[in-house]
Amino acid sequence: MNDANGSVDDIDPRTRSLNAPSPVQQFGPCGRIMKTSALVTTIQDPASQRLTWAKNPLSVLVIKKVRDMSVLPPFIELVRWLTQEKSMIVFVEHSVMEDTMLSSNSGFMEIREKLNSFQDSKDDLTDKIDFIICLGGDGTLLYASLLFQKSVPPVMAFHMGYLGFLTPFKFDNFQQQVTNVLEGHAALTLRSRLRCIIVKKNEDKDKPQPNLLVLNEVVIDRGPSPYLSNIDLFLDRKYITSVQGDGLIISTPTGSTAYAVAAGASMIHPSVPAIMVTPICPHYLSFRPIVVPAGVELSIMLSPDARSTAWVSFDGRNQQELCADDSLQVTTSIYSLPSICAQDQISDWFDSLAECLHWNVRKRQKHFEELSDLAHCKYEDSLNSTSKDSLLVTD
Repeated sequence: MNDANGSVDDIDPRTRSLNAPSPVQQFGPCGRIMKTSALVTTIQDPASQRLTWAKNPLSVLVIKKVRDMSVLPPFIELVRWLTQEKSMIVFVEHSVMEDTMLSSNSGFMEIREKLNSFQDSKDDLTDKIDFIICLGGDGTLLYASLLFQKSVPPVMAFHMGYLGFLTPFKFDNFQQQVTNVLEGHAALTLRSRLRCIIVKKNEDKDKPQPNLLVLNEVVIDRGPSPYLSNIDLFLDRKYITSVQGDGLIISTPTGSTAYAVAAGASMIHPSVPAIMVTPICPHYLSFRPIVVPAGVELSIMLSPDARSTAWVSFDGRNQQELCADDSLQVTTSIYSLPSICAQDQISDWFDSLAECLHWNVRKRQKHFEELSDLAHCKYEDSLNSTSKDSLLVTD
């Protein structure tokens, strides 16, 4: 409604884009945000992240948990349904095709010839996969992230593992759930990833360095050395602090509920644009986990007085040694992982906190009325006991 002065009330001044609302660009009569090509001026709005297809999806990558007999029957049922009922092009790992447990299954042999296989680190799946289905635990989602080091197709993860924090779907009604996704009726959680580059001291600084994208965290620790790790931390090339202890965890919000929370960090919703820096058993009581804005560049180097080298691992894989004058550069990648929600972004996350981590689970506090009733009962029992004792003394 317009008032007498022509202002507008009860209308959200933000303008909604495809994925997020844009913040107000003006602050008071004079304040403005300086517009630059590198400035990101959108704030993630989970409610606006919905899956849509530019064209009907035709190919699907199915990733199953390895060395688990219980996953084989659901895997065969899913693959048969995708090929026969949905007429989709199904990709599986080459190791799946050679699995002896599957080769002895008559149901799998009927559809084996209809499947396409690939080998990790040899075949390029870019522009071949429309979406991904994971059968297993959180490790299957991490593996899917590792396979796609640039743009990642939407990932639908079914819980068939141990913890299942990142796998919200149940397999009981998979036909209807997959059909809903194929028809574009699904919410997405855009899980940010970290772009990590190790620059070696003997390599050309101007030469493009290979990078690795991680979904959970990159960990810098002392490895097999008996000495404390001693590393320097820089933020946007500015020295921040030296880390002395067992190591350092740099994690995404998705990884905040993994190694980071075990080391004392807070749990952050995956839609929050942030990078977490968590020390591992620091030598200083004052060193506590911190959260920095997404998009800043973190640099990690050995301190000049370090007694040994450090070791770096990426989502628990690809461990590499960090020597003197080497540097590890970490920042937020532009390629996030679109994880398909079973309900919505908020409900899925809090359900996982409650079911998997038992967050805020405790014994219920008694109500005042219950306490009054309990006290009254104890008082009556005490009176009855006193009466009985007095009768015994009289007799």
